[in-house]
Amino acid sequence: MDAKDKKIATDLAYEIIKEVSRAIRPYAGTPEAGEKVKIGADGTPTSYIDIIAEDTLINILKNAPVLSYIISEEVGELKLGKGTKRSINLIEELKRDDIPDEERPKFIFLVDPIDGTSNAIKEIPAYGISIAVADVPKGRLATLDDVELGFISNFGNGNFFEAEKGKGCWLNNERVHPSNVVNFSEMTLGGFTKSGTSSASKLVDNARRMRVLGSVVLELSYVASGRYDAFLDLRGSRIIDIAASKLIVEEAGAIITSKHGEKLNNTLSIYEKAIVVAANNEILHKQIINILNDNQVDVIGKVGIASRIDQDKAILFTAKIVDYLLTNGVEVVIEKRLASKLEELKENPKLNKIIEKIIKNSPEMSEFLNDLNLNIDFRKIAKDMNEFNCDMAVVLGGDGTLLRAQAKLKEETPLLGINMGTVGFLTDIEVSETFNALNQILKGDYYKEKRSKLTVSHENHTFNAMNEVVIMTNKPAKMLHFQIQVDGEIIEEVRADGLIISTPSGSTAYAMSAGGPIVDPRLGGFIIIPICPYKLGARPFIVSDNSEITVKLLKKGKSAVFVMDGQINEEADYLEEIKFKKADKDVYFIRTSTKYFYERVKDKLSEGGLNKQERCL
Repeated sequence: MDAKDKKIATDLAYEIIKEVSRAIRPYAGTPEAGEKVKIGADGTPTSYIDIIAEDTLINILKNAPVLSYIISEEVGELKLGKGTKRSINLIEELKRDDIPDEERPKFIFLVDPIDGTSNAIKEIPAYGISIAVADVPKGRLATLDDVELGFISNFGNGNFFEAEKGKGCWLNNERVHPSNVVNFSEMTLGGFTKSGTSSASKLVDNARRMRVLGSVVLELSYVASGRYDAFLDLRGSRIIDIAASKLIVEEAGAIITSKHGEKLNNTLSIYEKAIVVAANNEILHKQIINILNDNQVDVIGKVGIASRIDQDKAILFTAKIVDYLLTNGVEVVIEKRLASKLEELKENPKLNKIIEKIIKNSPEMSEFLNDLNLNIDFRKIAKDMNEFNCDMAVVLGGDGTLLRAQAKLKEETPLLGINMGTVGFLTDIEVSETFNALNQILKGDYYKEKRSKLTVSHENHTFNAMNEVVIMTNKPAKMLHFQIQVDGEIIEEVRADGLIISTPSGSTAYAMSAGGPIVDPRLGGFIIIPICPYKLGARPFIVSDNSEITVKLLKKGKSAVFVMDGQINEEADYLEEIKFKKADKDVYFIRTSTKYFYERVKDKLSEGGLNKQERCL
């Protein structure tokens, strides 16, 4: 958007604000203003005063000399300008490549004509208009990153915020900046929580004061101008509500993200919503994010290390990690088998050639192996993994290595997985990122991600599984007949090659390959997937993790093998029951990136597709 276009868009926004203010002024505080007229395009009730405001802005944009797209609360998505008005689907419209340049709109206006409608109806002076103006991209969907201008006017008191991307934020023509508060006890917090959210209650209880004004756009602007120190909406704000205020917050120098600290870059659409967390500075924002996600971090004083031992580069890379941690004053303990391998490599007369070969095949390893310090007595710091008593365990390998390690470690030892395998959903730190990640962790800049496990009971024996339990025949090409119960109720009887009971963590493993859904690991549930069922109607089930699942073999003379995380094999015979329920203890992962599950899925699964590129270590 060049300077000329910004001037056109700004003039239109000023005109809309002036005319909407004039149009609604006679109705504020009157019974007529609150009459429910219809359900708006966003699914919420529309009051008469909303209709007046929106009709005014549509009329201005319809008669403007330029074409624009508009996303607004009541009418949804329109194409307006040069005397025309047409309903559109913005996502579909932006996908089109057959629109002539003269018919392609210049702007996307995202408008909430009145945010705080209830306040306007009751004449409480906290209601106003929000206008964001975005570029119209070519060849892709529009996102919050495309917003160039933001305007918010409080009709109740006349305050006017505006921001231009990369240029700053102003309140009534004066630059504004957020506050410098960093302690909860001094914090003024605004926002909307959800009932039963204990972490949000902790924030509210510890804040100096809590404000709920009933206007997301105004309250976010208050973070920008220092009136609030933080604001959150755990219900989910509509994109039209936050498009302008997000720009205003960021241009003032404050922080606004998702609940998990991720950048907000949602698609521009009437249907899009986002949970938002805004704060005056990174210090306070980090504290809020940690509390909302139960990520209270501990000081890392002792680290355990385990690795795959069939790969020289993984073994030698552990030596680099050991040296780094010891140099930084961290106590280290390593797995006994790993210690033996390291001592063998130290004494190997061909060690230099081994290192040269690793660097040739993986050039990125050169910076880590060229100055490798092996003058460490690795056996002296070695123990069995079940004897590790550490604040964090670093595991080098693929997901299989990590699953084996977590089964041997003391329960709830936080895990940091370094990917020396193929894909690595659980071992998500790449080799090149290792020391940056460790540096963050030692500074306390990390969070813990909780994953649930399964407890498996059979014939008075119990086992644990983090990903899945697979039940299959011990004779190839033979089917089994299963009865599946959930909390005592039979939900299916099916003949199949096998059955998978998966946690959400395991949904991206065997369960996905067998046709099961990909499940967000934050959800509390288990997935039941028949493998190649001889019944068209036998589909995967997702059941609550508060339930108990019972699987029984119905075919006499047939036995089955059930395998926990590909590690432990057990047998079950005719009419024997295998029971599954949520384990009492969870698994915790150390995470340093705000990239959450869906982005990791997209990144990792693309590696197996047609456009796969070779991974480098």
